[in-house]
Amino acid sequence: MAMLHVVNKSPYDACNLNTASSIMKEGDQLLLIEDGVYGAMKNAKAESLLNGLKVSVLGPDLAARGISQDKLVDGIDVVDYAGFVDLVEANDKVQSWL
Repeated sequence: MAMLHVVNKSPYDACNLNTASSIMKEGDQLLLIEDGVYGAMKNAKAESLLNGLKVSVLGPDLAARGISQDKLVDGIDVVDYAGFVDLVEANDKVQSWL
């Protein structure tokens, strides 16, 4: 059963991204929203946690924080709100790491 893990806290303020990435199984996906998008930036504290994971970020949250897509770790998918819904529908379960 695939699970979508949704992280909304910055890796600089909380350990949610660290915890979520450590328990993800093959086939699971990670979506970074709100301040969680800071974890998707190149040379960020959490960059090494993303290796080998299927990661998406919410584009409007990047824009709200003034982060351009060229600042993201390679291979991260930027989605809009419809893409967020698609990710929820594509996975059997959703775990929000609040």
